[in-house]
Amino acid sequence: MQSGEAIERIWAAIEAERDYAVELTRDLVRIPTVNPKFVNDAELNREPEHQAHLAAMLGGLGFGTELLEVTAGRPNLVASWPGNEARSLILCGHVDVVPEGERALWTHDPFEGVVADGRIFGRGALDMKGGIAACSAAAKAIRDAGLTLDGRLDIHAVVDEEAGGFGALDLIRRGHLAKAAIVAEATWGAVQPVEGGLDWVRVTIRGKIAHAGWRYNAVYPQAQAPARPIPGVNALEKGVKFIAAVQELERDWGRRKYHPLLPPGITTINPGVMIAGAGIGQDGRPQVLTNPAIIPDTCVIEFDLKFLPGEDKQTVRREFEDFVDHWAAADSWLRAHPPKVEWEIGGLHFPPVATPQDHALVQSMLGARQRLGHAPELGGYIAVSDAAHYAGAGVDCVIFGPSGDGYHAADEHVEIDSLIDCTKVIAAAIVEWCGIRE
Repeated sequence: MQSGEAIERIWAAIEAERDYAVELTRDLVRIPTVNPKFVNDAELNREPEHQAHLAAMLGGLGFGTELLEVTAGRPNLVASWPGNEARSLILCGHVDVVPEGERALWTHDPFEGVVADGRIFGRGALDMKGGIAACSAAAKAIRDAGLTLDGRLDIHAVVDEEAGGFGALDLIRRGHLAKAAIVAEATWGAVQPVEGGLDWVRVTIRGKIAHAGWRYNAVYPQAQAPARPIPGVNALEKGVKFIAAVQELERDWGRRKYHPLLPPGITTINPGVMIAGAGIGQDGRPQVLTNPAIIPDTCVIEFDLKFLPGEDKQTVRREFEDFVDHWAAADSWLRAHPPKVEWEIGGLHFPPVATPQDHALVQSMLGARQRLGHAPELGGYIAVSDAAHYAGAGVDCVIFGPSGDGYHAADEHVEIDSLIDCTKVIAAAIVEWCGIRE
């Protein structure tokens, strides 16, 4: 059977059961799966229930299913149709969601999966239970069309993406890989084969502790005398100056670094954490944080640093470290006490995704979009996703998912028409990548 004929049969099956993807999205939204690293609440942390529900549904479609704990009570789900490894494909989505925030800002209950105005509302509807539902519905339509794939098809429903992607990393460490992968994050219908890399980097600036009562001696130096107070060196003040310098570096990177599928200025260096105090503890942060009468000798700043697809992480890291050294060299104290730079804070590093635009999977998805009457939009993912971890393990990745709004905000929703189109594009990509067994 030609792939075009197979796709027409599958798309007809999707249209015949449009409600399937909608109802599955609603079912998944109704099982709250707030990441427990954000809110520890048994009523909101129901990942095992969610995964069991999804496993039962996929098992009913003939998938072999396995629940694999990443940490206690937090299982990944792997569902697999066996087949040719040379044409293997992963469909990936994360099940954990961010907290709902202030409920008064929601028009509908965030965990009811309300359908209104052609949309499904609820926390996770867009990010990214709708994407998981689209992947599952695509597989169901292939089965309903009476077709058998040649290549292996896996569905990965992973935990802990919102806190660093450690669920996907766990599967990768266990060897759950394939030749290619589609990560069904919301892309508003754009096919996105590239994504920038990301590092969390910590810069520690050390000063000299002293009592704040002696600060006047640094502000207005006193005459030399036996009882002259020894001035401190305020690490926090030097940290503030360092952030200002990094902002200039960020602007420089934004002007001279560019990728055609990503917006200008994507190479951001965001100061997300700044802590100052006295001493330094085992966690790398100050020990004393609650006494403004201390001239702090430790300032820790943690940055979220993004770089472009195609850039080598070691080169980017060396560029940043050279900048820190150059900045410190202009300060007499810091020349003698240089700042410390540490990478992959919390074990977090996202490799870049750089799948070629002419890759067969990319072209298949663009063609399906065009066949549906949409412009074949090609773009780059502006945040980071689990695609980074698969790409870092050598898997060719594309990010593609439905449209909606309320991403990490109130009234999160996925658009139903977009959800159905997304299902069709993913189904077509499965058929053309995996092939049909005669």
